[in-house]
Amino acid sequence: MNKTILRKYAQLIAAVGANVQKGQEVFITAGLDQPEFVAMVVEACYRCGAARVVVDWDYQPLEKLHVRHQSLRTLSELTDWQEARWKHYVDRLPCRIYLVSDDPDGLKGINQKKLATARQRRYPLIKGYRDQIENKYQWCIAAVPGAAWAKKLFPHLTRHQAIEKLWEAILSASRVGDDPVAAWRAHNRALSDHCAWLNGLGIERLRYTAGNGTDFTVGMIPEAEFKGGGERSLQGIYFNPNIPTEECFTSPMRGVAEGIVHASKPLIWEGQLIDRFWIRFHEGKAVQWHADINNDALTHMITMDEGSACLGECALVPYDSPIQNSGLLFYNTLFDENAACHLALGMGFAETIRGFENKTLEECRALGINDSMLHVDFMIGTADMNIDAQTRYGKTVAVFRNGNWAR
Repeated sequence: MNKTILRKYAQLIAAVGANVQKGQEVFITAGLDQPEFVAMVVEACYRCGAARVVVDWDYQPLEKLHVRHQSLRTLSELTDWQEARWKHYVDRLPCRIYLVSDDPDGLKGINQKKLATARQRRYPLIKGYRDQIENKYQWCIAAVPGAAWAKKLFPHLTRHQAIEKLWEAILSASRVGDDPVAAWRAHNRALSDHCAWLNGLGIERLRYTAGNGTDFTVGMIPEAEFKGGGERSLQGIYFNPNIPTEECFTSPMRGVAEGIVHASKPLIWEGQLIDRFWIRFHEGKAVQWHADINNDALTHMITMDEGSACLGECALVPYDSPIQNSGLLFYNTLFDENAACHLALGMGFAETIRGFENKTLEECRALGINDSMLHVDFMIGTADMNIDAQTRYGKTVAVFRNGNWAR
């Protein structure tokens, strides 16, 4: 791939995605797939004025070995050095950049019950630290091609050809052209315009229907609003947490969701494929579900904690979107969630509450924001999906018709 284009992408991630500020620390998590590009991102962070950049390398085969050979007690521990790092995050609020390249099947065969139990036991040890940094720091998730991921999408190409093809798809979806910074400014304005329209409707409930059997209603929090594109941290810094993004999203009212939703795309969770599944909600909670492929993983996901059976996000994405129109199923939620409307189980977003900067996290959750150890997006949008808003003024407003904006 052309290095000039890759440097533009690296600069986009550092300057527009994380928006690294002078004197800030940056922690980057990346796989072993594209070390040369990781170095470009590190350099871009320093050019933005970063004081220190730390890279943590990730490798799925090691995670499988850890789960296989460590005891459940060891897997569940928060060691002194790990706790010291969490304390450092609280004290310094470093930027966080995640460069994803995982093999969609990279954790196939892992002991799901052992992994889930370890994370359930470990979560209370880190929750206090995580809550302290919520909404206070900048973060950005972006992607680079991994060889296994590329071959999953393009199995008939050589390894090198598949990686190049995936680079092209990632860069196109991420709007990396002649002037990606200008492209993202325009894109953020367009998403903001859609959000302003939604926020002016006074939505009380959204009802989703589609030919695949989806018939589902979810309640909105009166104090919440739709957001999309860039957002502002509690430190006042504007950043783009997802590259790419096509969504207008909000956090729904905990405890208000009824009906059934059918997934429209496969879901990759913890390196495992879950496909052809549906979830039925009653009084805001998932009460029945089934996946034709990997129902055990779906069950582990929904039952991780009390909040993992409830919704943390409703996101509106037109079917006529660049990622959907690419014709690719990425087997990666960062991309697939931006090709279709989606919901998320688990943790909600306090920053969707109007005036959240003047409220505590507990106050935002008291208004209806869901709390959980996980946040997992799953895609439900289809070409024939209709979404209607029932407003607090007694009106019904068409929001989506045949998969796209009705406005």
